[in-house]
Amino acid sequence: MENLFSIQEVAKMTGLSAHTLRYYEKIGLILNVQRDATGYRQYIDSDVGWIHFLIRLRVTGMSMLKMKQFSDLRQEGNSTIVSRRELLEEHHQDVSSKIEELTLNLHKIEEKVEYYKALEATKKLYS
Repeated sequence: MENLFSIQEVAKMTGLSAHTLRYYEKIGLILNVQRDATGYRQYIDSDVGWIHFLIRLRVTGMSMLKMKQFSDLRQEGNSTIVSRRELLEEHHQDVSSKIEELTLNLHKIEEKVEYYKALEATKKLYS
């Protein structure tokens, strides 16, 4: 039996607001959320896992449009495995490129920090 979670519990678990969770459901990123007899959402473990994956996609820069595309493909089932893999490979390449660019920029900043440390050391020598 899967665990059941309220929207507030899922919000705490994921760091997303209840508003964002409802929005994700509204636009079709999160599908088939169960409801209790009074109409309150009841998320299950697999919903929470999917939400965590969506967060990873978003944090790594995937657009909402691409996330929706991936979600739609996922909903279609096994016939879309290749398309989903290709979409994730494209995103992986985008993330890898961003990491390379950030790494290069970080090295340039480190070089500048070392430059200023050297200037400070020189200044102390002549003071």
